[in-house]
Amino acid sequence: MQDRGHLLTELRNPHSMHVDAMSTEDAFDLFNREDAGMVAAVAQAKPQVCAAIALVVDAFRRGGRLIYVGAGTSGRLGVLDASECPPTFLSDPRMVQGVIAGGWDALRMAIEGAEDHAEVGAAAIDEKQVDERDVVFGITTGGTTPYVHGALKRAKERGARTVFFACVLADHVPDDADVSIRVLTGPEIVTGSTRLKAGTATKLVLNTITTIAMIQIGKVYQNLMVDVNTRANRKLVDRGTRMIQTVTNLPRDAAHALLNASGGHVKTALVMHARGVDRAGAERMLAEHHGRLAPILDHA
Repeated sequence: MQDRGHLLTELRNPHSMHVDAMSTEDAFDLFNREDAGMVAAVAQAKPQVCAAIALVVDAFRRGGRLIYVGAGTSGRLGVLDASECPPTFLSDPRMVQGVIAGGWDALRMAIEGAEDHAEVGAAAIDEKQVDERDVVFGITTGGTTPYVHGALKRAKERGARTVFFACVLADHVPDDADVSIRVLTGPEIVTGSTRLKAGTATKLVLNTITTIAMIQIGKVYQNLMVDVNTRANRKLVDRGTRMIQTVTNLPRDAAHALLNASGGHVKTALVMHARGVDRAGAERMLAEHHGRLAPILDHA
């Protein structure tokens, strides 16, 4: 049995040694102080996070995918980030995917032992038919999960680019991924419970990677979420209408009518207005510019 006691995520936090005797208010302050340090911890990994973003953008532009692989909290956060991309960016659900040890049942309950088998992680990569266009992103905050290491090894064998994310030192747990992101979150308030600070840091990094990658492939104009499925619910119809108003200065009724004429696609509506073309013409222009609005609108 591997001794993991030296890993940063397994050490005892000196600030929480008596958390069991703290008042609710003091415990809250402790959690808040510890969580506040996670933004700075992520900032220290900026070069590696930016390198991972570059790999993901290249994969998307080549028709490839970002595939997260993890177990437990790490796996759930990967699946969560993947599930949030289509409603946020109207992206194809295949572009960003999450694979979790233990399968979909592990999203709702702990499947203990599912993370211990490297060969099962490798089989998951084979099942996804990973190839050289893809990026496989292994998440294991403690760094040692065999399922993740097995998946990354097989991904490299299949020609994919790989990213490794952990909250422990590379000297303690090495990897051979193309990009190794180490966010040193330190000991948890409850010893070893990496659903806390390490989970927070993981969410910060995944949000940053997919959001910036989507921005760079044209899913955002200025800071507006223009690639949004306005046919999903009334909230998004309202948001799409307001985005059209913001960019065009049209009255609300006219902006809503333009949205309807575009088939509910904000980007198409904005091109129709700026270039005086119909829906088909706007769609052609967007295709010619790989979905990017700025080259179309800023030179209208």
